[in-house]
Amino acid sequence: MGSDGRSWNGVDGGARCGGEEKMRTVAAPAPALAEVPTSTAAVDISLPLPEMTPRIIDLCKELVKEWSSLDSSCFSISTVSGGITNMLLKVSVKEGSDSESSVTVRLYGPNTDLVIDRERELQAIPYLSAAGFGARLLGVFENGVVSSFIHARTLSPSDMKEPRIAAEIAKQLQKFHQVDIPGSKEPQLWNDIFKFLKKASVLKFEDNEKQKRYETISFREIQDEVKELKDLSDLLHAPVVFAHNDLLSGNLMLNDLEEKLYFIDFEYGSYSYRGFDIANHFNEYAGFECDYNLYPDKDVQYHFFRNYLSDRPSEVQEQDLDALYTETNTFRLASHLYWALWALIQARVSPIDFDYLGYFFLRYGEYKKQREFCFSLAQGFLSSLRSG
Repeated sequence: MGSDGRSWNGVDGGARCGGEEKMRTVAAPAPALAEVPTSTAAVDISLPLPEMTPRIIDLCKELVKEWSSLDSSCFSISTVSGGITNMLLKVSVKEGSDSESSVTVRLYGPNTDLVIDRERELQAIPYLSAAGFGARLLGVFENGVVSSFIHARTLSPSDMKEPRIAAEIAKQLQKFHQVDIPGSKEPQLWNDIFKFLKKASVLKFEDNEKQKRYETISFREIQDEVKELKDLSDLLHAPVVFAHNDLLSGNLMLNDLEEKLYFIDFEYGSYSYRGFDIANHFNEYAGFECDYNLYPDKDVQYHFFRNYLSDRPSEVQEQDLDALYTETNTFRLASHLYWALWALIQARVSPIDFDYLGYFFLRYGEYKKQREFCFSLAQGFLSSLRSG
């Protein structure tokens, strides 16, 4: 839920479980971050675009070598999207009378360092780019990055459900999960959730109505739920992969002419559990209106799993589908807890006009609604493994 292009209620913001399985990894050659041009300059994201423009042009001339000597009049800037955690701009320069070249400038939103590990993101981008994912990193500045421009359209939530596109997302996600990012391979999901919980439980709101709503939350209850869900999910021994962790429609782009799918925006990426990444994607079927009745049914999930698990989808064994179904739908609950706690922190620090407190109650309410089914599914699966 953390990225661009979301709205809610019309407000804009966006292996077998029973045993360990070793995932193949792709150790792609990648440029060291030190080789990417950097600048200590920053851009005030609160400024209107016309006032921001001169600073953006100066940054691009500094970081994009081919543009360093161009006159400022050659540049044009437009907003691609303005989301919950960042702003995306397209910067173009004319090349002759018939063509132009473009880059993307992403500006981080204020206080997003409370929920996003920018160092982790910047470490991963060159390796993901070298493996064919996302845009090429061209430059880094104090509160953003410059990347190559992707000529493609952003998917809609309904696009993700289309069987052909869903199959391609699954295939690409399997490849994404094979990328090897140097450093610790320890899964970060529960560390992140507990960090969010610690921060979320000590907030103070200046608005009295927000404070009253906040004080109705039982953090002891949430802590107990997190611990119980972690203990249950640990028994599934889900494979640990480098996960996108925010694969909503706004982070998926498709070039229809070339039939090429792109994953973008890796700011929440980390080593995590395979089932969490898939479940988090399925939760995004809810779309901008957050209608969780649109969560994919079992048949739709199995179509995705077949394409994720094998280049020959029709040959995937039923037991492997059942195992991944259990894994995914257990982590479905973790996705709701993650973004619920994330929303509480954003409710206190974000300047964006979005009902984050309402979003917390929505996600936590969905967690409680789905809890019995998901716990029973996992417990039944584990029981069958013990008796089988």
